[in-house]
Amino acid sequence: MKSLLLFIAILSAGTILCESIAAAATTAKRTTFTLRNNCRHKVWPGTLSGNGVAVLGGGGFELAPQANITFSAPPGWSGRFWARTYCSFSNNTAVGAKCATGDCGGALNCTLGGMPPVTLAEFTLANRANEKDFYDVSLVDGYNIGIGITALDKLPRGSSCGYAGCVSDVNARCPAELRLKEQNKTETIACMSACEAFQTEEYCCTGAHSTPHNCGPTKYSKLFKAACPSAYSYAYDDPTSTFTCSASTKYLITFCPSAATAKAAHFRPRLPGHFVHH
Repeated sequence: MKSLLLFIAILSAGTILCESIAAAATTAKRTTFTLRNNCRHKVWPGTLSGNGVAVLGGGGFELAPQANITFSAPPGWSGRFWARTYCSFSNNTAVGAKCATGDCGGALNCTLGGMPPVTLAEFTLANRANEKDFYDVSLVDGYNIGIGITALDKLPRGSSCGYAGCVSDVNARCPAELRLKEQNKTETIACMSACEAFQTEEYCCTGAHSTPHNCGPTKYSKLFKAACPSAYSYAYDDPTSTFTCSASTKYLITFCPSAATAKAAHFRPRLPGHFVHH
């Protein structure tokens, strides 16, 4: 009898363990993204999937000042969001860029990435419930407007979901050699990355400068970092710029975020990540 009871106890423990493992491996739920335009002007957000899992928001749309739009992404989705500015879409068939910044081949519904200089919000979502989402705001391709990412859910104890973003107006402090101005006007509408402006291995982290060991911060990336401490300033800026959060978290992506928005967000310790920049 004792042997039988011991066998049953072992079998029960094994069953509980298997059920726990199975529960941990459960596929994550869909992730909700809310995009908010906090700017004083219209923006035309673009979305692009990095792994072909799903097209979000049709690839692009118009978003009025103070307007929101919400949609969801499946587990494992990877991609980016950005804002296009100074756009002019119409029914004509003229070929060419329709937006002064962030244009994606002249289309309202993007199938290409935003043309630099452009600020990017980047995500790699978890496949499983026990895995983590990775996200960041990147100035590696330059800057056009500020973007902030906030985790909205009530976060589990020990979560490291931090506020990623850029509140400062980088265009106002952009060096003359990096400024992009609207045609025939004097206003700076975007700030190029040094890579885009000079096309050298040192600034692009390519060739002889293609590893973290030999591609460090430059005077230009340091300027971006000083303006936006929680955003990527160059390709290997992972330790202070990549954030993680529990799978299936709800995220708010704000264009032109205010300092008050950032202050109200849940700041938590940042963890190194592995998002690959292109």
